[in-house]
This record gives sequence, structure tokens and C-alpha cells, in this order.
Amino acid sequence: MTTTTRTARYTTPLLLALGLGAPLMAGADTLRFGGNFTDDHSSSRAMEIFQEQLAERTDGDLTAQLFPNMQLGGAGENVDQVNSGAIMGTWIGISYLSRTVPELEALSLPFAFDSREDAFALIDGEVGGLLDEKLAEAGFTALGYMELGFRHVTNNAHPLETVEDFQDLKIRLQPNQTHLDTFRAIGANPVSMDINEVYGALQQGVLDGQENPYSIISTKRLDEVQSHLSDTGHFYDYIVVVANRDKFESLSDEQQQAVQAAMDEAVAWQRQTAAEEDTAARETLIERGMEFTPISDETRSALRDASQGVVDDLRDKIGAEIVDRVLEELGS
Repeated sequence: MTTTTRTARYTTPLLLALGLGAPLMAGADTLRFGGNFTDDHSSSRAMEIFQEQLAERTDGDLTAQLFPNMQLGGAGENVDQVNSGAIMGTWIGISYLSRTVPELEALSLPFAFDSREDAFALIDGEVGGLLDEKLAEAGFTALGYMELGFRHVTNNAHPLETVEDFQDLKIRLQPNQTHLDTFRAIGANPVSMDINEVYGALQQGVLDGQENPYSIISTKRLDEVQSHLSDTGHFYDYIVVVANRDKFESLSDEQQQAVQAAMDEAVAWQRQTAAEEDTAARETLIERGMEFTPISDETRSALRDASQGVVDDLRDKIGAEIVDRVLEELGS
């Protein structure tokens, strides 16, 4: 498919209505970013900081226009829009790029992360640099990595206390093969589904449960359609901010530096804020009526053992070097 064809394909009526069918840098130099996180999520608020910083650093010569809360469609659509150049960038859960850049799945090793500090050290180090190169090869420029957080399972069937409690539960997951394989390995029935469909599917009983960081469960109000809350922490998840590489590189060096500096400010703020809000979000969910059942160390160890084969399969799929590099840096 040619670039022209791709652009035409994604110039939808919605994009035209929002003025996004025009060239990226038309009119005042405005960079457009779409996202699927709600307005009050820390990542969307961080993008507002980016917006302010960018205008300040360029004296208003370069500005950002933000479209959070799925205004431009779901995460998959946002990726396509960036890829085609219809918008400059997006901020999304990193799993939505794993089909384009399979090496990103090395960040999805089950039960591998002990803390967010370990996660940041990994993505800010050599592993992050290697993945930035893979993203660049696919046509994206990585501008920064925010916290999405540890993912936890919710469901409507029963508390999760043993490995057997996961058996046959129909759980929604992101479109990441390692995530799906992990839940199959522990006996669940995983379903890949875009986040904008999850609330309705839970409400209608199409799904038994889902998994997300506490902040997403809270801001998406999934507690309204889920009764049981856990602290499985099976994956640590990042939000990546990516730009169309060609469009980013068409900016002057000074503009590129301003974009990166503004994003660095936003990412630093979001990481600190997300950490502070994580525990608060769990308490909010409990206050709203969810039944919280912590996972015992014994059960967590059993879940890790049950999913070990997923790590071996991933070595075969994307290469042992990147997987073993991640495990080495995490001390696993």
C-alpha cells in the first residue's frame, strides 16, 4: 500500500470534521496528538503539560493540539493515523504497537517486574534504546515512556485466591500475543478487545472480567460492571508517546529539541503522579464497592511457574537476546 493510499484510507469523516484531513503542518505549526485515555487520566494531564511547555519553549511558534478520550477512535486507529501521517502522534499502551514491533513484547514478560523503579530503569537504559531503534525502523519516533502501571485482574465470578480460580474465566486483554498466551497458560480464556468495547461487553456478560491498572479501572468506571478486584500485578505496562518519524524529522533541529524537552517534562511529572495515584485508585475502587482479595505469595509463585513456558516461546519468537537482556537487567 502506498503512502498516498494509506493517507486516503484514514482520512475519515471524523478526521475531516476535526480538520485533520489537511497536511500535518498546515496553518499555524500545530502538532496533533490523539489518545484513548480519559481527560482525567494522568497521561492526558501530562500531555497538557507537554502542550504548555512546547508553546512556552517555542514562543508559540509550535503548538500541540490534543484529542484524548478516543475522540479520534480507539488505540488501534490512533496508531494507523500516526503511521499514515494524518496526526503527528499518539500516547497509547505499548501493547498496541507490539504487532508492528514484536520486540516490544519483551517488556511483557509475566510476573517479571518487582517495582516501577525497576521498570523505569529498564526502559530508560539500553533495552529502551534498542526498542527505540526498532520503533524507528517501523516509522515511529519514541518521544517518551510514561507509566500505565501494574495490571490487575477484575471479574464478576469469584475472588481470585488460587491458580484454579482463573480456570475458564473469559478475560479481556490487550492485543498482545504474550499477554494472551500468559492467560491461556494459567487456564483462563483470554479475549483480545479494544478498550472502547470493554465496558459494554462486561455489562452484557460477554466477558467475565478484564485486567488493567487500578487507574484505568477507576477512570473507565469498570467498577460499575465488575465486583471482584485483585492485585495480580501480572504485567507492568508502559504508555509510549510516539510520533510519525518522517513528520518529526521534518521539523527543524531546534523544534525537535523543543518537542523532546517539553515531553521530558511531561513524562517526569506523569511518572511521579501515576505512582501517587495508583494506591489512591485502588482505595477508590474498594470504596465504590468492589471486593478486594490480595494474591498470596504462594499463588503468585504458582502463577509464575505456570507461565514460564510463555517466556521460552517468546525467546523463539522475537529472539533470545532481547528477552534475556530484559531478564538480566531485572535480575530474574
